[in-house]
Amino acid sequence: MHTLYRDRDDDENIFDELKNQWGWGGFVTQDLARCRLAARMVALFYDWWSIFVRLIEPNRHMEAITSRPLLLHAIAARVRHARQTTITVASSHARAIPAAKALRAVAVFLRELVKNAEQFTRLQCWQRILARAFQIFLQGRQLRSPPRLAFG
Repeated sequence: MHTLYRDRDDDENIFDELKNQWGWGGFVTQDLARCRLAARMVALFYDWWSIFVRLIEPNRHMEAITSRPLLLHAIAARVRHARQTTITVASSHARAIPAAKALRAVAVFLRELVKNAEQFTRLQCWQRILARAFQIFLQGRQLRSPPRLAFG
């Protein structure tokens, strides 16, 4: 019984986060098309951010209220020299060092994926990204391609 309440609470927390931290309830317009577009954009941003932070911390959900200041409040400088580009990021966040270490690990993963990307289809690349982001849910299983829908 307690599991049902905990699962329901987890679901409600996601909607609370969408409304209070992502603004998914603050549209006031009589134009239904614009309202739907704004709602879809917020949902898309939330999904992308959730995948990104799962690449950093695959074992737990990181709410936007803590993850955005940790990962976005920094200053970056790009330097190009001898056909190489270097990006230096400086953060004054109290947890900047662990965040930098986690971001470096994601960068290594993505760099390796790019290096081998010619061998993979786009779907295979996404399967690898999502498998890493959601490894706690997959428990070692590989992602499979979705089944084709038969129309007609």
